Amino acid sequence: MATVRIMSGGAPKEIFLQLTPQFERQSGNKVDYVFAVMSALRDKLAAGEKADVLVMPTNILDGYQKDKVVRAQGRAVLGLVSVNAVVRTGAAKPDLSTPEKVKQAMLQSRAITHATPGATPSGTHMGKLVEQLGIADAMKGKIIHRAALEGGVQLVASGEAEIGFYPKSEVVNTDGLTVVGPLPAAIQLTTIYGAAVTAASAAPDAAAAFIKFMSDPAHRKAWAHAGFDPPVQSRIEPN
Repeated sequence: MATVRIMSGGAPKEIFLQLTPQFERQSGNKVDYVFAVMSALRDKLAAGEKADVLVMPTNILDGYQKDKVVRAQGRAVLGLVSVNAVVRTGAAKPDLSTPEKVKQAMLQSRAITHATPGATPSGTHMGKLVEQLGIADAMKGKIIHRAALEGGVQLVASGEAEIGFYPKSEVVNTDGLTVVGPLPAAIQLTTIYGAAVTAASAAPDAAAAFIKFMSDPAHRKAWAHAGFDPPVQSRIEPN
């Protein structure tokens, strides 16, 4: 029996915690998770922290594979995650049908929240989007930078922020929140999540078994419920 240490972004947290007991029963292995924003995970790795599996956007894994931090063998795609808007349950839903409508919803809000630019792919995207929409000055003092899993969902659920913009998987089944829907295609970011065994893994076989289990098509329905779309290559957009 091995203990498999997983370093993962927050997006797959719900589905991993749901499926892990079954994996542990079937494999006899144990799983230890470290969930954090991408910038924190990269800092941990740079500082020498060890992991058996990295679960990250595939563009980041590509870089680690090039640098021989992760292995090509056993890599898998877990699914795609889009950025969605959420509001407090019972609150009016903003119109997000066009980029202009998204712009107006932001301007008319008392406060919005999204992850810190540079800390996560969605946070970086939202920071750029505010600039792209030409409302950076108007939104000063109205944006709270908070990752969904580090208090962002609570800001929306409490009403402190009227709208949150987060990966669907981090908010889709959260009490107190209603998912309004995705950003329009023209301003959407779709992140493709993948998993890879690290080159330094002390338990590579168990790590590969974890990835194979989690990416098994038999679990696709559970991944969909958790906010992940199927990994269709044509839908991938760069981060």
